Amino acid sequence: WWSYKHDTYQKPNGETGDYWYGDKLAATLTVPVLPDGRLVLTIQQRYLSDKQSIEFPSGATDPETALLDSAKRELHEETGMSAQEWVSIGEFGSLPGYFKAKTMVFIAKVNGQGEQQLDDTEDIEVIYRRADEFQDMVERNEIWDSQTLAAWSLVHHYFI
Repeated sequence: WWSYKHDTYQKPNGETGDYWYGDKLAATLTVPVLPDGRLVLTIQQRYLSDKQSIEFPSGATDPETALLDSAKRELHEETGMSAQEWVSIGEFGSLPGYFKAKTMVFIAKVNGQGEQQLDDTEDIEVIYRRADEFQDMVERNEIWDSQTLAAWSLVHHYFI
């Protein structure tokens, strides 16, 4: 999913320095919205934190696949849902001092649920919340995933 890299660069004082960082494939994150306005979220157990995380569907892209197609694939895999209407919202960097990585954010108006297509590392539950309920969860620190929080900062004004 990512590689560890080393560059030699010129510091602001003119000296040469070493910079170690992670280089990661781009990711997509989708804020799925049901016809009644509720948000679609996933709950997954996160190994490194050893606790469950409530998140918007997201995942790494395939370098050979368009970002929107990657978002559509990830939405379907994690939730079983599809959408006909997609809006590109923007992008953000994840840990820009440590990783070369970007995440593209989309809003999708979902229109039905099928079967999830999870891989053997995933066990994902799908839940639904109104925007005000989601905001309350953020304020109670029940939502702690940085990508979900960053995406919410880009899209919350569409919902609240």
